[in-house]
Amino acid sequence: MAELIEGLFLPRLGSPDLARADDSAVLPEPGGQIAFTTDSFVVDPPIFPGGDIGRLAVCGTVNDLAASGARPLYLSTAFILEEGLPLETLERVASSMAAAAEEAGVRLVAGDTKVVPRGKADRLFITTSGIGVIPEGMNVSGHHARPGDVVLCSGTLGDHGMAIMVTREKLGFAGPIESDVAPLNGLVEAFHPLRHGLHTLRDATRGGAAAVLNEIASQSGVAIEVAEEAVPVRPAVRAACELLGIDPLYVANEGKLIAVVAPEVAEEALAIWRAHPLGRDAVRLGEVLEGPAGRVHARTPFGTTRLLDRPLGEQLPRIC
Repeated sequence: MAELIEGLFLPRLGSPDLARADDSAVLPEPGGQIAFTTDSFVVDPPIFPGGDIGRLAVCGTVNDLAASGARPLYLSTAFILEEGLPLETLERVASSMAAAAEEAGVRLVAGDTKVVPRGKADRLFITTSGIGVIPEGMNVSGHHARPGDVVLCSGTLGDHGMAIMVTREKLGFAGPIESDVAPLNGLVEAFHPLRHGLHTLRDATRGGAAAVLNEIASQSGVAIEVAEEAVPVRPAVRAACELLGIDPLYVANEGKLIAVVAPEVAEEALAIWRAHPLGRDAVRLGEVLEGPAGRVHARTPFGTTRLLDRPLGEQLPRIC
């Protein structure tokens, strides 16, 4: 274990905080309100088009902090390794985590590693925790959506979930489908000048955009209408969803935000996102209505509506 830590993890993940090799990282007080989150990642397969479990673990935790309005600062990570895991896989994952942390501007400051016997785990599981600081004046929550607010989406939906499904099931689609996994804190920081009009942020992971919108509608006691024609989906993802009978609104994403903003800042917010590399496909997805409370529906091009209910199950397990 010492050789694994000193020879593999520290050269790739090693920040000065990790290199101290103490039982805890001692960090400066960041000031302001603190956001804290933790998550575990069990994606199958651990390496997929567009990323791997290491990049996913860093970006997933960074995005949870960012969706709370926080500026991510510090991450910890824990690895559960199955005996027999190829070292080259672990080397790639560790390097990917380091690159993602640098991309997001966060520091990996603490870690742990456990090895379990062959057959007692599935290759590699990762848990990450993160700490961030919430800037003054930033106050976002699923409880803050109000009738008349505008719902924005930062880009195309369904990329991550379909990339995992196509890879796992070895489905031979003609068009390339890659995960959208990316750190989204830059998109949130770009909204700081508009924070007075920013009411809600969510990253649309498991359950996709439909699950997130249902959560917001329920928490705020409002209804939400989605314009079906506005839903952004890449052609290859749309084709795969149609073939498999899956609504892309329910497919997981790992690099997309849903924002609920006051109507007076909606166009400026959309322009800010579209000027960012991760938001160039941002759209006005819908609007918040008075009621019925907790209801989410899509308005079709024919003028009818269809209910977007909460997901009753997980279409694809182990996507993150």
